[in-house]
Amino acid sequence: MTIDNSYLADQFDLLSKLMDIHGENSFKSKTYSVAAFNIEKMTQELATTPPGELFSIKGIGESVGKKIIEMVQQDGRLKVLEEYIEKTPPGVIEMLHIKGIGPKKIATIWKEMGVESIGELLYACNENRLMLYKGFGEKTQKNVQDSIEFYMRSQGSHLYADTEAYALAIEKTLQEQLPAGRFAITGEFRRQQPVIDQLAWVTTASIQDLQSFLEANNFSTIETSDAILTVKGQENIPLKFYHAADNVFYKILFTTSCSEDFAQAWQALPGWDTNATYTSEEAIFTNTNIPYIVPAMREKATTLTAAFPTGTLIQPSDIKAIIHSHSDWSDGANTIEEMAKAAIAKGYQYLVISDHSKSAFYAKGLSEERIKEQHHYIDELNKKLAPFRIFKSIECDILNDGSLDYSDAILGTFDLVIASVHSNLKMTEEKAMMRVMNAIRNPYTTILGHMTGRLLLSRPGYPLDHKTIIDTCAANNVVIEINAHPRRLDIDWRWIDYAMEKNVLLSIDPDAHSIDGFDDCRYGVLAAQKGGLTADRNLSSFSLPAFEAFLAQRKATKGI
Repeated sequence: MTIDNSYLADQFDLLSKLMDIHGENSFKSKTYSVAAFNIEKMTQELATTPPGELFSIKGIGESVGKKIIEMVQQDGRLKVLEEYIEKTPPGVIEMLHIKGIGPKKIATIWKEMGVESIGELLYACNENRLMLYKGFGEKTQKNVQDSIEFYMRSQGSHLYADTEAYALAIEKTLQEQLPAGRFAITGEFRRQQPVIDQLAWVTTASIQDLQSFLEANNFSTIETSDAILTVKGQENIPLKFYHAADNVFYKILFTTSCSEDFAQAWQALPGWDTNATYTSEEAIFTNTNIPYIVPAMREKATTLTAAFPTGTLIQPSDIKAIIHSHSDWSDGANTIEEMAKAAIAKGYQYLVISDHSKSAFYAKGLSEERIKEQHHYIDELNKKLAPFRIFKSIECDILNDGSLDYSDAILGTFDLVIASVHSNLKMTEEKAMMRVMNAIRNPYTTILGHMTGRLLLSRPGYPLDHKTIIDTCAANNVVIEINAHPRRLDIDWRWIDYAMEKNVLLSIDPDAHSIDGFDDCRYGVLAAQKGGLTADRNLSSFSLPAFEAFLAQRKATKGI
């Protein structure tokens, strides 16, 4: 480690900011901030300056001087800084990289909002939660959101939703500029993985032609050979190209569209002929006596031996309704009427409004009195917008003991209840299971919302025994949500087949906090396809009469 002035300045700058985040004496923190500024400009290297001379340098007081000596003697370590780092979540420290939010705002984000990572902060921006706190207006929220998105693009892994437009634009450009070559997207993107580490194509274009074109357009080469080219551009997403002659194009497309587990299981099949020439991927399956498996489902080795869905995989056009949406009564951006009219314009048959419950004070959760007001408002809208229907729901917080946020009398006024964990997410599996299981057993819980509370690339979900949760939902006639927000996609697709096996209904819900959020249903469908979901097993694919019948039958069964 080189302990130069730049290093020392960085340490004092970080110390100053962490002290501000923790609300320490502002005079002390400013001392270290000024020291960082002064040290950065000094030409004399302080680390090699004799201690006797150090304190005579202008701008180096006793406190700063002692800490410089400590860092020099301890290989760059500073005890007080390490103590602050130890008691600060890593994600909070990472927020210091985000333009537009200083230590004081970060302190509010962490201590008042309970947000501990950049990904959580971005999600809070999507939910318009920042504007509920002092010092955060609409413009500040938008600037923070833009800064986070810019920062996250440089970090390596990306959400499928964030890569989609880029992938399609790259493919369109390559087809136009290299018209003699064939291009087919493959890899993680073709398998509809929620998180993408690289984009990949199979192509008949020559590696040399590709490399020349891409380098001329500001892409840098990472790897090149006769058969493979990997480059990276300003978006910081690696682009990998597999060269394939015409006679092996579909074979390479197939093999690069499989996960490692699926590929190994496939290679063990007796009918797989690596020397054969195939004119399509369907021909590969026919030759191997296996029903065609879409790329999205080429993940698990067990897919090759599992019973296939009896129906067609769910499609975006199968979504008939918006279930789980937030209006401006809590932390949504639009009025209920605006959301209903937008849903009608998009061809949906009904809308489920599920604003936050009272414990979600940070999201203007509804008090009992406001629930009555909202229900009256919805009644008036339903008269106005018939035959379209708005259902009265709530995203009800699952409290620490697993109880729901309202009394049974209040819960009984809703058409359906979505139960979700939003607070105290750091739990042991025993604690998490107790909370979620108690909520599932509550007769008013209709849908279990975003089961694990995860945020992709930002926050792991709390630990759960998925099989036990699914079994309990089956026993209590509780629907499991597939939260379609690209940063959630929770329940994970890997458990969809087990839920279907146990005859549990799933529900692809956008968790929309604005009209634009309705479009997230598509990402829920893409994830659901990976698990083999069919439309008949998805609640948000029910027609309005079927949905009304489902709710009525469930209430009758539960005696509520």
